[in-house]
Amino acid sequence: MPENVSFPSAGVDIAGHLYLPAHDGPHPAVVVGHPAGGVKEQTAGLYARRLAERGFVTLAFDAAHQGESGGLPRGLEDPGQRVEDLKAAVSFLTTRPEVDAGRIGALGICASGGYVLPAAATDHRIKAVATVSAADIGRMFREGADGTQDPAVVQGMLDAAAAARTAEARGEKMTSFPIFPPTAEDARAAGGQHGFEGFDYYRTGRAFHPRAAAEFTWDSLDRIVAFDAGRFAPLIAPRPLLMVVGTEAVTARMSTEVAAEPAQLRWIEGATHVDLYDREQYVGPAVDELAGFYTAHLGR
Repeated sequence: MPENVSFPSAGVDIAGHLYLPAHDGPHPAVVVGHPAGGVKEQTAGLYARRLAERGFVTLAFDAAHQGESGGLPRGLEDPGQRVEDLKAAVSFLTTRPEVDAGRIGALGICASGGYVLPAAATDHRIKAVATVSAADIGRMFREGADGTQDPAVVQGMLDAAAAARTAEARGEKMTSFPIFPPTAEDARAAGGQHGFEGFDYYRTGRAFHPRAAAEFTWDSLDRIVAFDAGRFAPLIAPRPLLMVVGTEAVTARMSTEVAAEPAQLRWIEGATHVDLYDREQYVGPAVDELAGFYTAHLGR
């Protein structure tokens, strides 16, 4: 069982699960960030546990304003804060006696695969960086997961975000928008197979968690749209970067374009974006790639 821990991030109390290997340390360590709308008990916790079984101290945690972490308003998705949360998690690991502070890596899954890039680019304590199903959340809102979204969609959402900020300034409560439609059929109609798979993971018994965000505040929207995950990725070099992506992932371009910087790119045959969250036939090979990568660059 993981140890319940907490640490501060820009004045917000962050709740985490710390996974420890069976043998004595100090060990190399890996910070694991969850997808947008996720919590530490879902795919981030799965990868954290599996890497701990391979000899790494791992830390999965809830983003500020979400899950068990503090922060108001609830349901705020703030890319700047999410990057800060990753750095704060590294700071926390440097204080733990089980951790070799000179051998800390980071893993980002989905949106955290985007957040981990600027976090690592500007924090030299992160010695090795990896992503699984990396997604630039800014591009996803601006362009759609597959890059074909009508530009009018994001303009309309920015209008709604502006109206919500004005209403808040006049004393009203900040409103929110749902992350997923109410039914699987609606999710497929709105987002195709990718939208359906996200719904199937988060909103059914497959991985539903009551603390996972169902809505984001409207003042998240303009912050998300202004985010560019890959802009400073070249600053990660010469530190190593591994990007694990499914051959069927609609978001694959978000890894291949960053990998051209260059990074190591590893394909998981047959996997979609969401398959890599929990499907064992795909998670197993992904963990093998990650464990080999972190062992090579952080040591045993």
